[in-house]
Amino acid sequence: METGYSNIISFFQEGGLFIYPIAVVFALGLVISIERWLFLSREKIRNVKAFDSFLPLLRTTDVEKMLLFTRESKAPVTRVIGCGLDMMKVTKHRADIEHSMNEGMLEAMPQLETRTGYLSVLANIATLLGLLGTIIGLIGAFSAVATADPANKSTLLSESISVAMNTTAFGLIAAIPLLVFHAILQNKTSAIVSSIEMAAVKFLNIMTYNREIYAGVAPAPVVAENNKESEKATAE
Repeated sequence: METGYSNIISFFQEGGLFIYPIAVVFALGLVISIERWLFLSREKIRNVKAFDSFLPLLRTTDVEKMLLFTRESKAPVTRVIGCGLDMMKVTKHRADIEHSMNEGMLEAMPQLETRTGYLSVLANIATLLGLLGTIIGLIGAFSAVATADPANKSTLLSESISVAMNTTAFGLIAAIPLLVFHAILQNKTSAIVSSIEMAAVKFLNIMTYNREIYAGVAPAPVVAENNKESEKATAE
């Protein structure tokens, strides 16, 4: 244990100046990863619980109770459905209600995706800082070797190159986990978005089946045709 700790300390001491900004970038990326993981895990659980509680109301097609539930709940899935319920006060056309729910989805997605994109940027920054530190270290090494005693040139050059390579190694050590965390969080976000979309489609299908909303053309033209047939029958 002590040997590993001393190796880490010596690695930082021999890594040069660029080791420290890479460490800051790595620490910032870890903080973002942990915060996003906790947030998305909480949102996933909250969405599942909210829709499970909302489903019995949806089967009763009691619009007023559903509206009250969506206003009290803060889960993204109920906010999206709430947009559809609000639109139902204006129109019963499925397409219009679906467009309103899509707008609600666009409002919910930024909260799910925020800061996740920073992880790929931080990974690239860590890699570039490692390369920059290596290049600057090699420039300094060759400059020092140029004026050094010929007997010590090979030893000095090997030590300087070893120090410079530590910067590249640490840059990659920081970048690889950040890219992995970025991919994991993106998949987690996509799973939540897919579950919200599935819940929205289920809401639309159930409401359409119960004739609370109209799929396709509104029934008004049908009424008009019925009136024409009645008038024709009366004339005959």
